[in-house]
Amino acid sequence: MTRQPIDLMKLIHQEKNARMRLRLLALQHFLEGKSRYQIAAYLKVSRTSVNTWISNYLSHGLAGLMEKRRPGRPSALSQAQLKQLLSHIERRRNSDGTEMSGLEIQTYIAATFGVDYEISNIYRILGRILPS
Repeated sequence: MTRQPIDLMKLIHQEKNARMRLRLLALQHFLEGKSRYQIAAYLKVSRTSVNTWISNYLSHGLAGLMEKRRPGRPSALSQAQLKQLLSHIERRRNSDGTEMSGLEIQTYIAATFGVDYEISNIYRILGRILPS
């Protein structure tokens, strides 16, 4: 597969994500003819990481260097419980026209579902379930 020439130095300087910048640097060194062992030593990363990045690049181009989405910890609330929560929030909004505070929602979740969330997680959940 032939590849278009890439101005990697320009991409490296424009890249804001440090992890991606490191991958691009590794690729730059690889294209300059450095061994994977040399690249790993120079960038102070494992040779396994360098091997993975280079293989991904060779297989998928620059898109292969992008980070994959990490799933994270599963929600303590099921989809049905999240629907019930959204329904409760909307009923409260429609009944008296006021928004529930994060503390009120936190209290509702603890009382109804027996799950204790930090207040910051309450707002993260709301960001996921409330329509934009």
